[in-house]
Amino acid sequence: MKFSASALPDGAVEVVVARLDLEPDALGALAGLLRAPERQRACRFRFERDRRRYVVARARLRQLLAARLGTQPASVRLARGIHGKPVLARSGAADWRFSVSHSRDIALYAFCRGREVGIDVEAVHAVQDADAIAAWYFPPRELAAFLSLAPRDKALGFFGGWTRTEALGKALGVGLQPASARDDDSGWRVHSFSPAPGYVAALAVERA
Repeated sequence: MKFSASALPDGAVEVVVARLDLEPDALGALAGLLRAPERQRACRFRFERDRRRYVVARARLRQLLAARLGTQPASVRLARGIHGKPVLARSGAADWRFSVSHSRDIALYAFCRGREVGIDVEAVHAVQDADAIAAWYFPPRELAAFLSLAPRDKALGFFGGWTRTEALGKALGVGLQPASARDDDSGWRVHSFSPAPGYVAALAVERA
């Protein structure tokens, strides 16, 4: 499944949604697309479920990037930016930027040329100490909106705020930070959506 984030007027950001729960035969074929360090990392997962999800998510990323770069999935070279954000080692003139997130059996990929992008997805469920967590990580406006919700809306509201906060942190390349450490976010657009029943996601993209 794929769609363009037309709600973001700055332009072409593509979001791709993929399932991670594949049959064993399909999993074996995808594992063959990974490079040696990725296969080694996959082997370090304690649970088979987590190993499978990592293999599928990483191989799908390679396939999607290869299609945009006009190369083979195994030939895509990935590196880490200053703050650890995954980047293309050699993006060339295309200047592709991307972000990846997965939760349970859903993976989301965001692609954009020339502007930084961040994406996050979470399965909605009740969270203990949600108010305290939100107070620590959510920016003031996001926190106020969350605290005003009725109890029945708190789980969805929490993950709405969490994914927006996380997506922006990924776009900035700094990850999740306490609200007190956040810089001004006026240079970014953040869009919330649901990629599948029971999931909430957010996309952050740099303004043109």
